[in-house]
Amino acid sequence: MEQTQFSSDFRLGILGGGQLGKMLLYTTRKWDILTYVMDKDDTAPAFQGCDVYFEGDITDYEAVMEFGSQVDVLTIEIENVNVQALEELEKQGIAVSPNARVLNLIKNKAVQKQFYQNYKIPTAPFKVLANPDETEVLEFPFVWKSAEGGYDGKGVKVIRKAEDLKDLPQSQCIYEEMVDFDLELAVIVARNARGEMRTYPVVEMEFHPEANQVEYVLCPARINLDISDRARKLALKVSEAYNHVGLLAVEMFLTKSGELLVNEVAPRPHNSGHYSLEGAVTDQFEQHVRCVCNFPLGSTESTMASVMVNLVGEEGHTGPVVYEGIEDIMTMPGVTPHVYGKKETRPFRKMGHVTVVAQDIIEARKIAEKVKSSIKVVAAE
Repeated sequence: MEQTQFSSDFRLGILGGGQLGKMLLYTTRKWDILTYVMDKDDTAPAFQGCDVYFEGDITDYEAVMEFGSQVDVLTIEIENVNVQALEELEKQGIAVSPNARVLNLIKNKAVQKQFYQNYKIPTAPFKVLANPDETEVLEFPFVWKSAEGGYDGKGVKVIRKAEDLKDLPQSQCIYEEMVDFDLELAVIVARNARGEMRTYPVVEMEFHPEANQVEYVLCPARINLDISDRARKLALKVSEAYNHVGLLAVEMFLTKSGELLVNEVAPRPHNSGHYSLEGAVTDQFEQHVRCVCNFPLGSTESTMASVMVNLVGEEGHTGPVVYEGIEDIMTMPGVTPHVYGKKETRPFRKMGHVTVVAQDIIEARKIAEKVKSSIKVVAAE
């Protein structure tokens, strides 16, 4: 009898134990798939639900080799992993998804931008520099991005004058032309090793003006059918260029002239897909497991209009976390909080999210506004 991944000795490994890893476990627990997780933080959220956990640094070659050699399929929940170890594990027959080639093309933003250029994928004009340089500026204002290490709004800064370049990290970076855009959109593409591909509906992202973090994700995006079709086709083109296995979240700008420009991508479950936990037939985390285990893909159709509200630590609050007002939002129809399990809060740290589902996006967005004003992530006094 053929062995399956369900209720068996098959081992799925996840590098990274953050909230994305924790939510991947929603599916592995449901399907009784044996799951290993590695993270250097012994309080990592994903340690709560995996079968076997390892304390180890996912950027360390030896640690990743030791961990990876014990699983059948290895995936990630964050790009900042030791890619050299993944390359060696692939040579040894471990299925790594996304593979080392894809991660090498994505984890460095300068390489990522040059990849778009090479494949004629529309993106904002840019320069790659070894270090920030006052003599190599674009027309002000422009955007500085660190080539490596940027995450959750870090490593990005709008440069309005030459003095703004002072005190930036002296490392490889991008100078990117400011885009005059109407909306920031995203499309998640799912692809398994059989080559099956599906796109989720286009979502619209609203960002916090100071933290440069997503505050709201709206599905469907408030755009017309032509723009939606073009965005999904562009996301498929990007996915085909990378030839990845797993999810690929493709973030893009819709300019005021109606052009779509790819901003950046993430080869894993993504903030822009959190709405799917309550708002889609197959949520993004189940879909990622389907992809990396080479199962048939699930439906990406929405069940209702959905809005995701990010829960981040309030400014001025650092310490043991308290979700002030969480019971109030639980009385609202269609509202579901997801608490990530991080015990300590700090300003703008992602601590959870809330999904809102309703019959139409206008109503869902109104409820999301009430949610945002009703719950605060603060430190215990």
